[in-house]
Amino acid sequence: MEKVERKEKSGLGSFLLRLVVGAVILAITAFLTPCFAISSWFSLILAAVALAVLDWLVNKITGINAAPFGRGISGFILAAIIIYAVKFIVPGYNVTIIGALIAAVIYGVVDAIIPGRAM
Repeated sequence: MEKVERKEKSGLGSFLLRLVVGAVILAITAFLTPCFAISSWFSLILAAVALAVLDWLVNKITGINAAPFGRGISGFILAAIIIYAVKFIVPGYNVTIIGALIAAVIYGVVDAIIPGRAM
């Protein structure tokens, strides 16, 4: 049997697709999560970019993928930390620690439903 390796595309098109999917998932998550608010479309897009960049940096530095589901407790906690950390980068993006924990769960569920990898 041949071993088939799957490589994740890392081009600009792949990043833009992840950005759009991430923005949609983030908007749904913010809508469904108490203690989590995004005040404008600009903040939503900026937050989606910040989430993608922080996820990429953490993955490159630690090798841990911040997917809320599929990576166990470490992925869930890392996703919550990234969701919370974005509040210090993006104006109009407000979340509490409890909101970030709830958002990590909702983000993981919505990410599992919508095709494409967002985080």
